[in-house]
Amino acid sequence: MNILVIGLGSMGKRRIRLIQKLYPDFLIIGVDSREDRRKETVRQLNITCMDSIDNVRKIYKVDIAFVCTAPLSHSQIITECLRNRWNVFTELNLVADGYERNMELASKNKCKLFLSSTFLYREEICYIRSKVDYNQKWNYIYHIGQYLPDWHPWENYKDFFIGNRKTNGCREIMAIELPWIIKTFGDITETHVIADKITRLNIDYNDNYMIQLKHANGSKGILVVDVVSPAAVRKLEIYSENRYIIWDGTPDSLYEYDKDADGLVQVKLSSEAEHREEYRAFVVENAYQNEICDFMNTVINDKEPQYGFQQDLEILKLIDKLEAQQ
Repeated sequence: MNILVIGLGSMGKRRIRLIQKLYPDFLIIGVDSREDRRKETVRQLNITCMDSIDNVRKIYKVDIAFVCTAPLSHSQIITECLRNRWNVFTELNLVADGYERNMELASKNKCKLFLSSTFLYREEICYIRSKVDYNQKWNYIYHIGQYLPDWHPWENYKDFFIGNRKTNGCREIMAIELPWIIKTFGDITETHVIADKITRLNIDYNDNYMIQLKHANGSKGILVVDVVSPAAVRKLEIYSENRYIIWDGTPDSLYEYDKDADGLVQVKLSSEAEHREEYRAFVVENAYQNEICDFMNTVINDKEPQYGFQQDLEILKLIDKLEAQQ
């Protein structure tokens, strides 16, 4: 199978490394308009790199394309891939440009259209989802934050899509977290938002949100999202009658209340977490690996993806609504 990875920034290279590990017999071709990125990828990962999709198409038969460019470029790239009848895996889009067109095109050309939602594949999240009974009301408090310049310290945040109002850092956090929250606690029926800007960062969007959420079964949550916190933080607290789960975002920080022990007991999950040094401790490779495997399964065995454009369209509408409440 021939795989095209479009966009050779940090995420594109992460996907290449994992594909090489999981599917060593597959041919991987990289595409990026930047010569420095192509040269770096050739040196680090030893794959063929080219400067355009069109030039790749003239030489190689492509089966799958991974779209790993900045979100605002995704729509047209996905359309081009689908017109070539390539199955598509795309990173978060953050805007709904071209959704209807690309869903129709994927159906017409019998292509799989898979949208990344990596947290659905985190073992800790899967465990939490298995423990949350939808027939019971739950409360949760969840804070995710990190100072914007520290997201990619090797580049200026204004040169990274999180600095753009349309694809801003708070919006990305919401797009990462809301899919698993809704799958765990159910549809959201009520929202209330307090947001403003409290940093001196050179951005034109709110840098922190405090969001109240109510779900269809009566469960309630407080979601705190920011690009302010100097300490990278992910803190989740979930509770109901006689039930309590806490997680600080790392594989060894998941604890659950044990009635017999009358205290918190660490939840030890099966797989050993993999971590790359350039990322914070709560960014582990296992979920990215599991996600790629699921995508390959949808292509090879003709299955529907766990998360797709239709679900993401509803998430983006919800994020638009949350942003508009200010």
